[in-house]
Amino acid sequence: MAMASMSFSLPNLNPRRVNRYSGMAFASVNKETSTTVGVRVTEGEGNLPKVVLTSPHGSEAEIYLFGGCITSWKVPSGKDLLFVRPDAVFNKKKPISGGVPHCFPQFGPGAIQQHGFARNLDWSVVDSDNADGNPVVTLLLKDGPYSRSMWDFGFQALYKVILNSKSISTELIITNTDNKPFSFTSALHTYFSELLIRGNDLENSLNLEEWSRHSMIVLLVLSVVERRLLASVTGASVKGLKGCKTLDKELDPANPVEGKEERDVVIFPGFVDRVYLDAPSELQLDNGLGDVITIKNTNWSDAVLWNPHLQMEACYKDFVCVENAQIGNVQLEPQQSWTAKQHLSVD
Repeated sequence: MAMASMSFSLPNLNPRRVNRYSGMAFASVNKETSTTVGVRVTEGEGNLPKVVLTSPHGSEAEIYLFGGCITSWKVPSGKDLLFVRPDAVFNKKKPISGGVPHCFPQFGPGAIQQHGFARNLDWSVVDSDNADGNPVVTLLLKDGPYSRSMWDFGFQALYKVILNSKSISTELIITNTDNKPFSFTSALHTYFSELLIRGNDLENSLNLEEWSRHSMIVLLVLSVVERRLLASVTGASVKGLKGCKTLDKELDPANPVEGKEERDVVIFPGFVDRVYLDAPSELQLDNGLGDVITIKNTNWSDAVLWNPHLQMEACYKDFVCVENAQIGNVQLEPQQSWTAKQHLSVD
């Protein structure tokens, strides 16, 4: 997917600037700090610092500095469209499981730790802004002893997050600050809240035996509904992937099966772990909760769908991952940069 094919841009942040601050860096927070309208740093779970973006329209986002991870995106109705797993820990001993974790400089398994180290390090706040009511924060990650112990290159990652009334946009810029070239892969491992219907949930909610005592007609109707719903155990679906080359990891992640997506609407009938190569710049996710989320991007060449099903029995029914990714290696010469953008919005 070429950048020239992209049909959106990040909101214009230059006109009517309200406030701007740069140079913040926090390892811990003892009290709430606010330097820009709609942008504040406060204490989150596990006493970890987090940035809270608040729009005058009522939307809100939370970004933990550990991992540079967006953990919440609430629209004006108060509904959170992102999901954090119940087994997530906030103690810096492992990445935050949920929200929008970074995969850098490696997506998936490989020479270094799973999904790279960017989600295991503290990012710093280097800039905050507010223009036309849109709060903006920019985070920074640089190489250090921990990263160089497994990936011996100098780099800089800038991550800008922009909150609007019904959208959240990100811009990731990776720069090679070394004197030698390097290559990397990357992804935004986004967890979306969703509705997933399991057979026992449906049976309990419908209580077919009780209904049957009142009406055989109702029983027959509900039986048809049950069979149709169980054809797809999840209420979520994704549009826009038809025609893409796929790499299906369901049977053997180390040896994915190549294929082609023939469906107009992709569902999650069970365990799903599938890469879509050269994916389009716009997808639509119906989360089964009454929301259709438009997922646009620039320069994220691929997409990934993931739901662990019974591997995470406690929570698999509550989320699906629809990820913008760069599966193939990006090669950067010294001082070169690579930029990728994501824009999530609801009607």
